Amino acid sequence: MTATVDQTPAEKASSRSKLARFARPALGFLLPVGLAVFWEIAVWMGLSNGRLVPPPSVIFRTFADLAATGELQQHTWATLWRVALGFFFGVVAGTVVGAIAGYSALTNRVLDPTLQALRAIPSIAWVPLFILWFGIFEASKVILIAVGVFFPVYLGVMGAVLSVDRKIVEVGRVFRLSGFAMVRRILLPAVMPAYVLSLRAGLGSAGCSWWQPNFLAPLPASASF
Repeated sequence: MTATVDQTPAEKASSRSKLARFARPALGFLLPVGLAVFWEIAVWMGLSNGRLVPPPSVIFRTFADLAATGELQQHTWATLWRVALGFFFGVVAGTVVGAIAGYSALTNRVLDPTLQALRAIPSIAWVPLFILWFGIFEASKVILIAVGVFFPVYLGVMGAVLSVDRKIVEVGRVFRLSGFAMVRRILLPAVMPAYVLSLRAGLGSAGCSWWQPNFLAPLPASASF
């Protein structure tokens, strides 16, 4: 004898929300997985030789071979270390310069026009200059990534500082907060959401600044890329 228990509306809504939570990411994978399966079948049926665009099975097999020899781990570590260094230096420089430019109107008028002009230069255009200035090995690659990270962080921090409600700042002055206390209690909590978004944008720029020269210019002359 079996007993059935009817679900309450709250339980039904909870189960539907859990299903939707897993269904949304799955829908995002539907198109790339479908294209990969289609291309694998097309190469298997002889519709293409797969030389220019290899099928997923060849890619996975190559990954496995590189992992077995240790080359995949070596190049992955080199790439992650390079991106991490460039991201760190770009975040530090963008945070400091953005905070100063947002806090000081004079500094903003002096620095911002030049930085805005430099921001319009694409990353690939910096490659030959960085090769001449810093060499063809690690320094030029790290600096290129740092430059790509600098501008999103700089703009995000400067815009966040400029958008802080001046009434809140006046309240801090009424309570006679010191400069450090003003930053810690008022400015830092106010700019933190925009700062996190700028870090996210900077991380994306770090990846773009890495792969653009690696695929579009002869930058990766070192052993690991």
